[in-house]
Amino acid sequence: MTRLAPLNPEQLNESQKRVFNAIQEGPRGAMPLIGPFNAWVRTGDIGDAIQKLGASLRFESILAEDVKELLICTVGHHYKAKFEFAFHEQLALKAGINESILNDLKADRIPVIDDQKLKLAYLLAEQLLDTHVIDNEYYAQGIEVFGERGMLELVSIVGYYCLVSLTLNAFTIPLDEGMSDPFPEKK
Repeated sequence: MTRLAPLNPEQLNESQKRVFNAIQEGPRGAMPLIGPFNAWVRTGDIGDAIQKLGASLRFESILAEDVKELLICTVGHHYKAKFEFAFHEQLALKAGINESILNDLKADRIPVIDDQKLKLAYLLAEQLLDTHVIDNEYYAQGIEVFGERGMLELVSIVGYYCLVSLTLNAFTIPLDEGMSDPFPEKK
Protein backbone atom coordinates (compact mmCIF):
# COMPACT_ATOMS: atom_id res chain seq x y z
CA MET A 1 0.00 0.00 0.00
CA THR A 2 1.41 3.35 -1.03
CA ARG A 3 2.21 5.92 1.63
CA LEU A 4 1.05 8.74 -0.65
CA ALA A 5 -2.54 9.07 -1.71
CA PRO A 6 -3.02 9.68 -5.45
CA LEU A 7 -3.17 13.34 -6.36
CA ASN A 8 -6.03 14.82 -8.34
CA PRO A 9 -4.55 17.23 -10.92
CA GLU A 10 -7.55 19.53 -10.46
CA GLN A 11 -6.75 19.97 -6.76
CA LEU A 12 -3.08 20.91 -7.06
CA ASN A 13 -1.78 24.20 -5.70
CA GLU A 14 -0.03 26.62 -8.08
CA SER A 15 3.47 25.26 -7.47
CA GLN A 16 2.29 21.68 -7.95
CA LYS A 17 0.39 22.65 -11.13
CA ARG A 18 3.59 24.09 -12.61
CA VAL A 19 5.39 20.78 -12.05
CA PHE A 20 2.45 18.74 -13.35
CA ASN A 21 2.19 20.90 -16.47
CA ALA A 22 5.95 20.72 -17.07
CA ILE A 23 5.75 16.92 -16.99
CA GLN A 24 2.72 16.84 -19.29
CA GLU A 25 4.27 19.25 -21.80
CA GLY A 26 7.77 17.75 -21.63
CA PRO A 27 9.36 14.99 -23.70
CA ARG A 28 7.60 12.20 -21.76
CA GLY A 29 4.28 13.46 -23.08
CA ALA A 30 0.94 13.44 -21.32
CA MET A 31 0.92 10.88 -18.55
CA PRO A 32 -0.89 10.18 -15.31
CA LEU A 33 0.71 10.95 -11.95
CA ILE A 34 2.24 7.51 -11.53
CA GLY A 35 5.58 6.29 -10.28
CA PRO A 36 7.78 8.93 -8.68
CA PHE A 37 5.84 11.82 -10.21
CA ASN A 38 3.03 11.50 -7.67
CA ALA A 39 5.68 12.16 -5.02
CA TRP A 40 7.66 14.85 -6.79
CA VAL A 41 4.69 16.99 -7.83
CA ARG A 42 4.04 17.48 -4.11
CA THR A 43 7.41 19.23 -3.67
CA GLY A 44 6.85 22.01 -6.20
CA ASP A 45 10.06 23.56 -7.50
CA ILE A 46 12.28 20.77 -6.17
CA GLY A 47 10.12 18.19 -7.93
CA ASP A 48 10.32 20.25 -11.09
CA ALA A 49 14.12 20.32 -10.96
CA ILE A 50 14.18 16.55 -10.40
CA GLN A 51 11.82 15.76 -13.28
CA LYS A 52 13.73 18.13 -15.61
CA LEU A 53 16.99 16.35 -14.81
CA GLY A 54 15.34 13.00 -15.57
CA ALA A 55 13.92 14.26 -18.85
CA SER A 56 17.31 15.64 -19.86
CA LEU A 57 19.10 12.38 -19.04
CA ARG A 58 16.55 10.25 -20.88
CA PHE A 59 15.95 12.43 -23.93
CA GLU A 60 19.09 14.54 -24.42
CA SER A 61 21.87 12.10 -23.55
CA ILE A 62 24.43 11.09 -26.16
CA LEU A 63 24.25 7.52 -24.87
CA ALA A 64 22.35 5.01 -27.00
CA GLU A 65 18.86 3.99 -25.89
CA ASP A 66 19.89 0.40 -25.17
CA VAL A 67 22.74 1.60 -22.94
CA LYS A 68 20.49 4.01 -21.02
CA GLU A 69 17.75 1.44 -20.52
CA LEU A 70 20.18 -1.24 -19.36
CA LEU A 71 21.64 1.23 -16.85
CA ILE A 72 18.15 2.10 -15.59
CA CYS A 73 17.12 -1.55 -15.24
CA THR A 74 20.40 -2.34 -13.47
CA VAL A 75 19.70 0.37 -10.90
CA GLY A 76 16.06 -0.75 -10.55
CA HIS A 77 17.27 -4.30 -9.94
CA HIS A 78 19.86 -3.17 -7.39
CA TYR A 79 17.19 -1.44 -5.31
CA LYS A 80 14.43 -3.93 -6.18
CA ALA A 81 12.38 -0.90 -7.25
CA LYS A 82 9.42 -2.74 -8.73
CA PHE A 83 7.79 0.17 -10.57
CA GLU A 84 11.09 1.37 -12.03
CA PHE A 85 12.12 -2.01 -13.35
CA ALA A 86 8.66 -2.91 -14.67
CA PHE A 87 8.25 0.43 -16.46
CA HIS A 88 11.72 0.48 -17.99
CA GLU A 89 11.78 -3.23 -18.82
CA GLN A 90 9.34 -2.49 -21.64
CA LEU A 91 11.46 0.43 -22.85
CA ALA A 92 14.59 -1.75 -22.66
CA LEU A 93 12.98 -4.41 -24.84
CA LYS A 94 11.96 -1.73 -27.37
CA ALA A 95 15.55 -0.43 -27.33
CA GLY A 96 16.82 -3.89 -28.27
CA ILE A 97 17.93 -5.31 -24.92
CA ASN A 98 17.70 -9.09 -25.06
CA GLU A 99 14.91 -10.41 -22.85
CA SER A 100 17.33 -12.97 -21.34
CA ILE A 101 19.41 -10.12 -19.87
CA LEU A 102 16.34 -8.70 -18.14
CA ASN A 103 15.23 -12.13 -16.97
CA ASP A 104 18.68 -12.73 -15.49
CA LEU A 105 18.45 -9.46 -13.57
CA LYS A 106 14.98 -10.33 -12.27
CA ALA A 107 16.30 -13.73 -11.13
CA ASP A 108 19.34 -12.14 -9.41
CA ARG A 109 21.73 -13.72 -11.87
CA ILE A 110 24.66 -11.94 -13.49
CA PRO A 111 23.42 -11.39 -17.03
CA VAL A 112 25.23 -12.84 -20.03
CA ILE A 113 25.78 -9.84 -22.32
CA ASP A 114 27.43 -10.43 -25.67
CA ASP A 115 27.50 -6.79 -26.81
CA GLN A 116 30.73 -5.35 -25.37
CA LYS A 117 29.41 -1.78 -25.03
CA LEU A 118 26.35 -2.99 -23.10
CA LYS A 119 28.47 -5.30 -20.98
CA LEU A 120 30.78 -2.43 -20.05
CA ALA A 121 27.80 -0.18 -19.19
CA TYR A 122 26.42 -2.92 -16.95
CA LEU A 123 29.80 -3.49 -15.25
CA LEU A 124 30.29 0.25 -14.68
CA ALA A 125 26.83 0.58 -13.15
CA GLU A 126 27.32 -2.48 -10.95
CA GLN A 127 30.67 -1.19 -9.73
CA LEU A 128 29.17 2.20 -8.89
CA LEU A 129 26.24 0.63 -7.08
CA ASP A 130 28.34 -1.90 -5.17
CA THR A 131 31.48 0.09 -4.33
CA HIS A 132 30.44 3.71 -5.02
CA VAL A 133 33.53 4.24 -7.20
CA ILE A 134 34.86 3.18 -10.60
CA ASP A 135 38.30 1.60 -10.62
CA ASN A 136 41.00 2.83 -13.01
CA GLU A 137 40.67 -0.11 -15.42
CA TYR A 138 36.91 0.29 -15.93
CA TYR A 139 37.26 4.08 -16.02
CA ALA A 140 39.79 3.88 -18.86
CA GLN A 141 37.57 1.44 -20.76
CA GLY A 142 34.56 3.72 -20.19
CA ILE A 143 36.41 6.78 -21.51
CA GLU A 144 37.55 4.81 -24.56
CA VAL A 145 34.06 3.50 -25.35
CA PHE A 146 31.74 6.31 -24.19
CA GLY A 147 34.04 9.35 -24.10
CA GLU A 148 34.26 11.85 -21.27
CA ARG A 149 30.76 13.25 -21.79
CA GLY A 150 29.32 9.76 -22.11
CA MET A 151 30.92 8.71 -18.83
CA LEU A 152 29.59 11.82 -17.10
CA GLU A 153 26.12 11.03 -18.43
CA LEU A 154 26.42 7.35 -17.49
CA VAL A 155 27.27 8.25 -13.88
CA SER A 156 24.46 10.83 -13.84
CA ILE A 157 21.91 8.31 -15.10
CA VAL A 158 22.93 5.80 -12.45
CA GLY A 159 22.73 8.50 -9.76
CA TYR A 160 19.40 9.88 -10.94
CA TYR A 161 17.79 6.44 -11.03
CA CYS A 162 19.10 5.76 -7.53
CA LEU A 163 17.00 8.78 -6.49
CA VAL A 164 14.03 7.43 -8.46
CA SER A 165 14.36 3.97 -6.91
CA LEU A 166 14.75 5.30 -3.38
CA THR A 167 11.68 7.51 -3.84
CA LEU A 168 9.63 4.59 -5.11
CA ASN A 169 10.75 2.32 -2.28
CA ALA A 170 10.52 4.88 0.55
CA PHE A 171 6.93 5.76 -0.34
CA THR A 172 6.00 2.18 -1.35
CA ILE A 173 4.74 3.36 -4.72
CA PRO A 174 2.88 0.45 -6.29
CA LEU A 175 3.03 -1.00 -9.76
CA ASP A 176 0.62 0.58 -12.19
CA GLU A 177 -2.27 -1.34 -13.65
CA GLY A 178 -1.08 -3.91 -16.18
CA MET A 179 2.51 -4.04 -14.88
CA SER A 180 4.02 -7.40 -13.92
CA ASP A 181 5.92 -7.62 -10.64
CA PRO A 182 9.59 -8.16 -11.53
CA PHE A 183 10.52 -9.01 -7.94
CA PRO A 184 7.57 -10.89 -6.41
CA GLU A 185 9.71 -12.20 -3.53
CA LYS A 186 10.24 -8.62 -2.26
CA LYS A 187 7.32 -7.43 -0.20
